[in-house]
Amino acid sequence: MSKTETEEQRDGGDATEGKDLGAAGAQLSTAPREELIGGPSLSVVGWARWFWRQLTSMRVALILLFLLSLGAIPGSLIPQNSVDELKVQTFKQAHKTVSPVYQKLQFFDVYSSVWFSAIYILLFVSLIGCIVPRSWQFVGQLRGRPPGAPGRLTRLPAYTTWRTRAEPEQVREAALAILKKRRFRAHTVGDAVAAEKGYLREAGNLIFHIALIVMLVAFAAGQLFKSEGGKLIVEGDGFSNTLTQYDDFKSGSLFSTDDLVPFTFKLDSFTGAYEKTGPQRGTPRTYEAGVTYSKGGGPDKKSVIRVNEPLVVDGTKVYLNGHGYAPVVTVRDGRGKVVFNGAVPLLPIDNNVTSTGAIKVMDGYRDKNGKKDQLGFQAFFVPTFGGAGKGTMFSQFPGLEFPVIALTAYHGSLGVDAGLPQNVYQLDTSKLTQFKDAKGEILKARLLPGEKMTLPGGAGSITFEKEVREWATFQISRQPASGWALTGAVAAIVGLVGSLFIQRRRVWVRAVTGEDGITVVEMAGLGRSESPKLPEELGDLALTLNAEAPTAPDSSDVPAEGAEK
Repeated sequence: MSKTETEEQRDGGDATEGKDLGAAGAQLSTAPREELIGGPSLSVVGWARWFWRQLTSMRVALILLFLLSLGAIPGSLIPQNSVDELKVQTFKQAHKTVSPVYQKLQFFDVYSSVWFSAIYILLFVSLIGCIVPRSWQFVGQLRGRPPGAPGRLTRLPAYTTWRTRAEPEQVREAALAILKKRRFRAHTVGDAVAAEKGYLREAGNLIFHIALIVMLVAFAAGQLFKSEGGKLIVEGDGFSNTLTQYDDFKSGSLFSTDDLVPFTFKLDSFTGAYEKTGPQRGTPRTYEAGVTYSKGGGPDKKSVIRVNEPLVVDGTKVYLNGHGYAPVVTVRDGRGKVVFNGAVPLLPIDNNVTSTGAIKVMDGYRDKNGKKDQLGFQAFFVPTFGGAGKGTMFSQFPGLEFPVIALTAYHGSLGVDAGLPQNVYQLDTSKLTQFKDAKGEILKARLLPGEKMTLPGGAGSITFEKEVREWATFQISRQPASGWALTGAVAAIVGLVGSLFIQRRRVWVRAVTGEDGITVVEMAGLGRSESPKLPEELGDLALTLNAEAPTAPDSSDVPAEGAEK
């Protein structure tokens, strides 16, 4: 059956209208348009183009970002060699079945593994490939002007119309002024005013993706050039920022020792005050280290380091990590000669600073056969003694109120002459023999400040002096790109907020003379996405414009010529 002329006109009008609406909504997004093309050629160039299009698509970028976050999970749950090799060894000994699998999958070195680096680099390339064309398109849109109105505005999501006796030119001028006052980019195209607003949405989208690149670069630079080390310092001792001064030290693969900032600091005092009563007894109230520091041989300066309030010297941060006690002991040989005197740092094992450690004396004593033995003492210290009469002792409070030290004495070889690294806080008893008292029992003693323990066989004595110093552990770290990473994170949040909450929309105002000589005003709006705010905004604009071009009375309300009033 053939179509009637009216149907053909209607179909043709619908096609033209669809074309007009497509033009009206064009370029509301800077996302690259996908063209309908055939499958990629099997040539190398064709496959390369296809792969590049896939890699630089937003879908693949989101997948890679998800894989990157997924890949970071084992790095958070499994000990890493870059953080603590001792924990890695302990984990391997405790999990001998899965450790070989983890080793092959590089789970102990996640952030430097081949697979994590591949995801990282692909994400970096993908983001750049997404951003560059979108940026050029966005610049082109900023330089362009809003498109003209579609042929029929009635098909747009938000629409209103009224009749006015004002001239069409007056309506368009009033509409142009109102829209510009509302910060729309507006201009007159034919019989209509075209306006657009919400460019910050696309700007926020681009800022978000650029910020992600900045963060990726900053994190990579931070890992490659970072340095981080720890140092335990007793009150009165100091530290110089050189490699040999660190107790432990780790750095990025591109780090150079020349990058260490030349500075020194001395721990003048550590102040720790604790809650003494109530359910929060023992909770720290004051926890700070007073230091004197100088940079590059400059003048000395005083500072106080607190938790989360580091000392900053040219980008290097000194954090306060921990605290403990170092009782001062004196060891004498059988002739009364002092062979050791100093503060011995002991490591805490609970919240009340119950501490353990070792005292090692290289110059010990000579036994009856003239053989020189070294001395070692296993030490157990409590700042506030508890457990009297119970066979064990423990600390009741982290403050230094009733200090007691328990010692067990050994003699023999400490094993330090073998040239192998040894933990200074642990005593290797494999080549040591315990002292025994006159009854043949193991020699042990609990000492108060000022008391001493005499060793049998003229081996000498050890005295717990009336002084207990405090020590603090510090983390000295340098993260070169941390400022860039923070800036990128803030910019990403700002860009994301802009892209989520700013709506890009277009408004058209058409004013033409109707068949009866009265001006017909049409207003319509189109947004990038459906939003209940678009009709509200259009209604507000219509009310403002209606005040300038008021609605004309309906012809039925106007009396005919010659009729009675």
